[in-house]
Amino acid sequence: MMSLIIYKSILVLIVFGITLFIAMYSTYAERKIAAFLQDRLGPNRAGPFGILQPVADGLKMFMKEEIIPGVSNKFLFILGPSLSMLTCLMTGTVIPWGSSLHIGGGEYSLQVADVNIGILYLLGVTSVGVYGIMIGGWASNNKFALLGALRASSQMISYELGMGLAIIALVMTTGTLSIGEIAAQQHGGHWNIIYQPLGFLIFIICAFAETNRAPFDLPECETELVGGYHTEYSSMKLGFYLFAEYINMFISSAIIATLYFGGFNMPFIGRFIHEPNTLVLLGTFFLFSKIFFFIFLFMWVRWTLPRFRYDQLMNLGWKGLIPLAILNIAITGIVMWLTGKIN
Repeated sequence: MMSLIIYKSILVLIVFGITLFIAMYSTYAERKIAAFLQDRLGPNRAGPFGILQPVADGLKMFMKEEIIPGVSNKFLFILGPSLSMLTCLMTGTVIPWGSSLHIGGGEYSLQVADVNIGILYLLGVTSVGVYGIMIGGWASNNKFALLGALRASSQMISYELGMGLAIIALVMTTGTLSIGEIAAQQHGGHWNIIYQPLGFLIFIICAFAETNRAPFDLPECETELVGGYHTEYSSMKLGFYLFAEYINMFISSAIIATLYFGGFNMPFIGRFIHEPNTLVLLGTFFLFSKIFFFIFLFMWVRWTLPRFRYDQLMNLGWKGLIPLAILNIAITGIVMWLTGKIN
């Protein structure tokens, strides 16, 4: 029991470290990709090819003057970015980063917690994340910050409905709420994207909206709201909000890869390699390859599509995605009934 606790503690620290590292270097990758798309150089001064730029940015954030407006609610002003950071870090615990390693006769899973309600846990934790933005915007006592927070909360709640309905169709076909089991069921090339293409499309659009990234970045749109919900934030409190966005992008990519693209499974690889631990490590490598592809997609879309207007954003969510998601559930039910999977 004690060895299991020690192992899980080490795994939590590793997942925590990898998440922060990838989020940190996503800021570098984003600027390089933006520079490529706009025919610029991007960061190239701090270290070879500018790879120390994220470290320089972090130091800059730490050394900036900490300002808390006198008219703000100080407790809630500090709580807002802390809550955003905490909730996005909590979601990584239920993602299966690989199968189980076999060491010294023991079996060690690369998933911190395989809870049988993993999907409900994810939806619950991401729902709490909206409080971090709303509390921060309200506590600032700034009208632009409050408007940004209101936009963020209405946007996230609207698109969570579409995302939840898309997941219901996925749960109907897989018959489980466990993320580990959903990943395991996709072994042998039976990826859920084949059975749920419409559900995947709805899910990925909602994931873009949930991370508040362009073209869904209305909560922080500079041209209308100065900086949106984090207008009054400075130093590492602002850093927490910005960092949480990149962590959300990484976790969203991991969830998309796991739910619809086989997770750590890769077709045919078992035919060529038979050593179990090598297969597990290769599976983790394949999962991260899929995650990096979706992170690139997030960045590509951000620097390609223009921002929605607020009414367009709401129309897409309520009049487009939610009816489509309900239709997807109906189609899934009819197909399952016709194929004899339900009576």
